[in-house]
Amino acid sequence: MSTPPPTPPPRFDPDTLIPRLESYWTALVAWVQGNAVELGLAVIAAVVVFLLLSWLKRVAAKIARESEQRAELKSIIARTLARTSKFFRVMVAVEVVNRSANAPEALTRFVDVLFTIAVTIQIAVWLREIILGLIERRVSEGQHERDTLASAMVLIRLSVSFALFAIATIVILDNLGVNVTGLVAGLGVGGIAIGLAAQGIFSDLFAAISIIFDKPFRRGDVISYDTTTARVEKIGMKSTRLRALTGEEKIIANGKLLEKEITNNTLTVYRRITFHLGVVYQTTTDTADRVPVILREIVEANDSVFIRGSFVNFGASSLDFELLFDVMSDDVDVAYAKRHVIGLEIIRRFAAENIEFAYPTQTTFTAAPDGTMIMPYAAIPESLTVKRPAKSSGRSPAGAVPKS
Repeated sequence: MSTPPPTPPPRFDPDTLIPRLESYWTALVAWVQGNAVELGLAVIAAVVVFLLLSWLKRVAAKIARESEQRAELKSIIARTLARTSKFFRVMVAVEVVNRSANAPEALTRFVDVLFTIAVTIQIAVWLREIILGLIERRVSEGQHERDTLASAMVLIRLSVSFALFAIATIVILDNLGVNVTGLVAGLGVGGIAIGLAAQGIFSDLFAAISIIFDKPFRRGDVISYDTTTARVEKIGMKSTRLRALTGEEKIIANGKLLEKEITNNTLTVYRRITFHLGVVYQTTTDTADRVPVILREIVEANDSVFIRGSFVNFGASSLDFELLFDVMSDDVDVAYAKRHVIGLEIIRRFAAENIEFAYPTQTTFTAAPDGTMIMPYAAIPESLTVKRPAKSSGRSPAGAVPKS
């Protein structure tokens, strides 16, 4: 049994256009006449809704113009509402009539399609304004970050707009009954291909945006990474330029910079300074016991925070002490000045207390074969002198003249 051929789609016939329009007009007139009261109330409600939305847009636009700070939430919300389109306001009013006056099915479907398009596009516009406003708000605290963001804002605005309106287009087509599976798959494959082709550029760009948002450092900060210490001069879209303390300019990609452990020296709350001190072994125990007290008095007298100062080691030629104190300033110049003052004061106090600093020394003692010390040597108590017994050999004592 053969399958009948499919019925071809109806062709457009110009001769039937006028009769069809007349039938639509007749149905519309009948609907208006049959629902005059409901339609009148719906039209009044639609006008009120349209005027209310228009008034809200004008108020929001006025607030946005008069706002001095674009990054304030009030300004962001005002700019968002000021972007309400006339098409959206009209379709909201028409939808009120469509839902309240029992419109014919064909008219209802047509209005629903237009209303869906208007709402979807308007939501995309609002979301774009909110996202871009929040980005500006996040970086509003630093002028230099805004300069960097201005360079990347074109690409950010393009990316946000493309993503939102692509989603809006898919939503609209899906509501119209179009199969969007292939479109979504194509966009996904295209996005993956573009991402793989420009992954280095995108990596550095997103790293720059991350620096702007997260603020691990700002322009003018002194940072250290690996063996480099430098001042940040510019945060670009792809790289960060730094000025080393030795004068040369260093350039590093943003992505590689964020992979390193960064020390922000500018954000230091205090500067910790360490002194290693050595006094001679001839220092008495009572004097050595007073050294930490003296160090504390010197540090506290110079508006610094004493951490610890104590004996730490028996050195090769000194009794070793260690002093740690904090200078409560983030300015390295202030810390260096305090270290200078406290160091000189330690020298003065030690001199006044007759505490002698040690320096590398070495003492050599010479002894005869029998253990007797030979001049010059330090005086040694007799009780500590060890004499070796003389051996009955044919040798003469040291220094003796053989008999002839």
